[in-house]
Amino acid sequence: MSESLSRRDFLARSALAAGALAAGCRRREPPPPPATAAPPVPPAGRPQADGLDPLPYAYDALEPVIDARTMEIHYSRHHAGYASNYHAAVEGTRWEEMPLESVLADLHAVPEDIRTVARNHGGGLFNHTLFWAVMAPPAERTPGPLVARAIGEAFGSFDVFQAAFRHAALGQFGSGWAWLMVNDERELEVTSTPNQDNPLMSGVAERTGIPVLGLDVWEHAYYLHYQNRRADYADAWWRVVNWPEVERRYATAVQAPMV
Repeated sequence: MSESLSRRDFLARSALAAGALAAGCRRREPPPPPATAAPPVPPAGRPQADGLDPLPYAYDALEPVIDARTMEIHYSRHHAGYASNYHAAVEGTRWEEMPLESVLADLHAVPEDIRTVARNHGGGLFNHTLFWAVMAPPAERTPGPLVARAIGEAFGSFDVFQAAFRHAALGQFGSGWAWLMVNDERELEVTSTPNQDNPLMSGVAERTGIPVLGLDVWEHAYYLHYQNRRADYADAWWRVVNWPEVERRYATAVQAPMV
């Protein structure tokens, strides 16, 4: 009897100990990892150590129009590469201290040995910096009063403007950009450029002016999500246009000296 009770007591104590151990293990389980998001960035407007301006939003902020993976690759590899190569090329020259816009507007003054890098990588740096700024998380947005009036004067209606911009984006053969710019007559105009050229580049771009809105139609900007469907990408993109920023850029451009 005593042996039987001791055995039952032993089994009961063992069961209680096992239960306590299991409960303790459950209590020590770590919390689930947080959702993936863009890494913290410095306040907008403060360049990072590599000269790359921070994104004003997380990588997933423009979904479903632009997916997080595309944004991460586009910003941290493509844009970062343009920034790094441009700054390396102008380091130690008088162009290092010049505003990028001024360098691009007078490329023929840049020494020949760094001119191609200034055009391609300086252009890529400027274009992408503008691109991130003129986008924002999806919302129902319409142009501000200044841009709306200027679009009406230049194109007749917003629908006509959108059609012209879409034509420029889809008609750009291979890699390049579609632009809305303020031209020399201080009117809005739609144009496109190949590669990393932009309308600031006097003597390079077919049409020159000050860009206030730009759409990247390089395949790396959309291929992961849209594959070869550039038209779908261009149509969806209007949902993330940051019209208040376009309004601000337009107001500045119409008062600036023309390039």
